[in-house]
Amino acid sequence: MTASETFLIGGDLEVRRLGFGAMHLRPEPAEERAAAVAVARRAVELGVTLIDTAHMYGWGANEDLLAEALHPYPDDLAIATKVGFRQTTTGQGWRYAGAPDELREQVDEALRRLRLDPGVPLADQLGALRDLRDEGKIARIGLSEVDEDELAAARAVVDIASVQNRYNLLDREHEPVLKACEEAGIAFLPWRPVAAGASGAQSEEMATIAKELDATPTQVAIAWLLAHSPVIVPIPGTSSIAHLEENVGAAAVHLTHDQYDRLTR
Repeated sequence: MTASETFLIGGDLEVRRLGFGAMHLRPEPAEERAAAVAVARRAVELGVTLIDTAHMYGWGANEDLLAEALHPYPDDLAIATKVGFRQTTTGQGWRYAGAPDELREQVDEALRRLRLDPGVPLADQLGALRDLRDEGKIARIGLSEVDEDELAAARAVVDIASVQNRYNLLDREHEPVLKACEEAGIAFLPWRPVAAGASGAQSEEMATIAKELDATPTQVAIAWLLAHSPVIVPIPGTSSIAHLEENVGAAAVHLTHDQYDRLTR
């Protein structure tokens, strides 16, 4: 099966369907930072056009690292980040930060990581982000870890360009959300897209099919995602150039209909 190589997020932002999650890039010590910069640059060299980060990843350090590695950014590179969390005053944990004024402050600071804050009505959160979009401070609005009802409620307030939920071959809890995204043409960015530490018949099938395709089980898991839905845009992350190249290579792995069906079962 041959999957489409690109997706239009929000109907107008074209990205390659195999992105990169930057969470594992370490900003320190110096030798690990240098390695992380090299991984980010290699991702772009390999044709990645969507990189996912968040202020929560090191409380700004991950975003700073990407700027160091990639600025000035290529015209075709999209960097997605998230708002909605704050580090606690003790520095030992986090809290939700979904009040409109906090979201405004975070966007003004380029700390754009959205999580649903149970203490603030969803309409208020999204209304603030909609206003910021209308002011030209952000281009598109996405959600993370929502169910289909929350997605529907959000879309009643503002256009939603993407959803980022946990999802992979062996963990399909959010299949209803994926189907809702398909119906609306919304990009679905699965975090933890590679099933890890699993055992049993499904993982054995992955290994068997990997041998049939002269690929790795990781590549098979990503290839299944690309074949499973046209709106899925995987963002596998790593701090290793070797693993990065393995992940990006999954775009060239094409499952037969029989292989896809065996994995799906």
